[in-house]
Amino acid sequence: MAIQYILFDLDGTLLDTNNLIIESFQHTYRKHLKKEVSKEYIVKTFGEILRTTLERECKDCVEEAIHTYRTFQIENFDRLITIHVGVKEALKALHCKGYKLAVVTSRLNESATKGLRHFGIEGYFDCLIGADDTKHHKPNPTPALMALERLGGTPEEAMMVGDSPFDIQCAKNAGILSVAVSWSALPSHLYMQHSPDYVVDSMEELVALIDRLNHKSPSSMGR
Repeated sequence: MAIQYILFDLDGTLLDTNNLIIESFQHTYRKHLKKEVSKEYIVKTFGEILRTTLERECKDCVEEAIHTYRTFQIENFDRLITIHVGVKEALKALHCKGYKLAVVTSRLNESATKGLRHFGIEGYFDCLIGADDTKHHKPNPTPALMALERLGGTPEEAMMVGDSPFDIQCAKNAGILSVAVSWSALPSHLYMQHSPDYVVDSMEELVALIDRLNHKSPSSMGR
């Protein structure tokens, strides 16, 4: 069956939010735990829901820590966020080819939308599933399946693209084709151990992969 629905993770996949996330955590730990935390330590938690991380790290001040983290992100969002190379061009190409695109992220909906709008790519997406939409987050399949339900698609027609083990596991748990991007800030072995179906080195390569898979499919609708 042809791939018609492409689900994208946001942080680290479409947008480079690495510095924003790292500095937000460092600021939070500095304020509430009075300690300095390395970039490497923080990167290991990439893809994990914020509350899960802070419930583990800031057990006695979770709500205060969450507020501190989110306030820092709001104040430094434009300064520390960038868009990955080739993202705009690839999204435009996929949109023009008729694919239905969605964002599936553990980021709050308002923040995710702000990021998409900031770089002028919000209009390419037919659906956004964020942290506000469900209590079940990646690697649970629920967010991906919610996106497909809104798009009107099935797992057999879908592909999920992400940069973390949570994305790959979410795709597999949902019965969706999984694609890992090699520009992840995480060491590759962390997502490769979950055996993604494909790994791409650029957004251009992702577009070519999708077209190639559909060209091989007997129901590719002439793509």
